[in-house]
Amino acid sequence: MKDKIINLLAAFESGDIGKSFPLEYCLPVYHCVSDENLPHTKHIIRYKNTRQFEEDLDFLSKHFQFVNWSEFKDFVRGNFKPKKKIALLTFDDGFSDFYETVVPLLERKGIYACNFINPAFIDNQDLMFRCKASLIVDTLEKKRTLNPEIYPLLSLEELEREAVKQQVLQIQYKEREILDQLAEKLELDFRAYLQEHQPYLSTEQLKILTQKGFGISSHSWDHPLYYKLSLNDQLETTNRTFSYLKENNFLYESFAFPFTDFGVSKSFFDELFKNEDLFCSFGCAGVKLDSVAKNFQRIPMETGEGTEKILKRETAYFKMKKLINKNTIVRK
Repeated sequence: MKDKIINLLAAFESGDIGKSFPLEYCLPVYHCVSDENLPHTKHIIRYKNTRQFEEDLDFLSKHFQFVNWSEFKDFVRGNFKPKKKIALLTFDDGFSDFYETVVPLLERKGIYACNFINPAFIDNQDLMFRCKASLIVDTLEKKRTLNPEIYPLLSLEELEREAVKQQVLQIQYKEREILDQLAEKLELDFRAYLQEHQPYLSTEQLKILTQKGFGISSHSWDHPLYYKLSLNDQLETTNRTFSYLKENNFLYESFAFPFTDFGVSKSFFDELFKNEDLFCSFGCAGVKLDSVAKNFQRIPMETGEGTEKILKRETAYFKMKKLINKNTIVRK
């Protein structure tokens, strides 16, 4: 019912989204862009191809003014007066297609982007647990028969393949060792996949991107869901990543939550911003305000829809929530 109401309201939004957009800034977030079949992401991310991504950029360029990191900071401080509402383009997870596919397109269009990385995966040292799940599901789809030893690992009786796939995709960060055990039973070699496909950026590529003027910043050490961690663990994975960024002369002034900042307490933000180098943090709850003034919400762009529809839905939802004073995330 909620989606039907939002879609109905979105249909009445102005064609000039730059004017009707309720905030002065637009913060789109992507993970990857590819024309290829990517087994490590295809079951967890509805990534766009290059044509779709370029259409997104062209639409955003028409209605917003893309800014770089320095301009974004000046804008927040009130020292930058753009001609239109601004857009800061962001990517998460440090996938290698950012270097190979995205950046050449951005350079041609003169658009800056910041990629928020997990150091645990840089240089293809390991694979994020959700990507492992995607690879396992891809393997399950290709196998004629399944090793019965996988069922106890999933706490399942023998079930149809679709149920097994769904169970794999529900495995959480703290259960991630199960994915390695499943891979062994399915004769899936994560290390070999990493070496052959190189899904993540290398240190050398990160340094080249920095030299080109793109941002490389913090997304936690290895991509946990924050509200399921203790405060100490939240701070440990965050601070460990800041140390890595500083050591490598990357952008250590920002932090983007992996998955979501849903349920993250005010206590974490109070501790986070004791770091005087940190300018701001980013969630990805769509067009919303936050009771933590330095925490900005980004708009997920990999929903299977075009940019215009996404922004109109977000705008309609924001306005609807504003009527009942629910368009601001309140931290406790």
